[in-house]
Amino acid sequence: MTSLQAPSARKPPRSARRLRRTATAVQSARLSRLSKRGRSRELERGALTPFVMLLCVALIALLALVVDGGRALRARETALIEAEQAARLGAAQLSVASLHAGLTAFQVANATAAAQRYMAAAGHPGSAVVIGTSVVATVRTYALATPLLALVGIDDLPVSASAAATVLVG
Repeated sequence: MTSLQAPSARKPPRSARRLRRTATAVQSARLSRLSKRGRSRELERGALTPFVMLLCVALIALLALVVDGGRALRARETALIEAEQAARLGAAQLSVASLHAGLTAFQVANATAAAQRYMAAAGHPGSAVVIGTSVVATVRTYALATPLLALVGIDDLPVSASAAATVLVG
């Protein structure tokens, strides 16, 4: 090479060429790793959305069971208390002396009517029967509305109760 060549046209020394090749290889390796990461992130984008949606549906279903299930238990307990009180009231209409002598149709009708009046006044009508020395009162089945369970297709739950009171003859 003659000195007539321009300085920019000269070849760089071997060590510089080697460094440039090494830097280029490192840079291309870095870029390929980044592109692989970017692709996998791109494929995973939005993968959490279905999980969150399923979790929300499960939490709403659990909330519906807790709230409407609690209301159903409370309604069942209320119906049972009404039936117990009606049976006690009906049994109180039966006198011990009449039980010794034998119940008349009038006393039986009076006991059942008292129990039925109590249940109707309490808000849940029902029926009552005298069996021996016991009065059995049954609150008629009624539907309890379930606003949250209606989201999954359960519009109402049936509620009923039955209780007996016995007159003790001493």
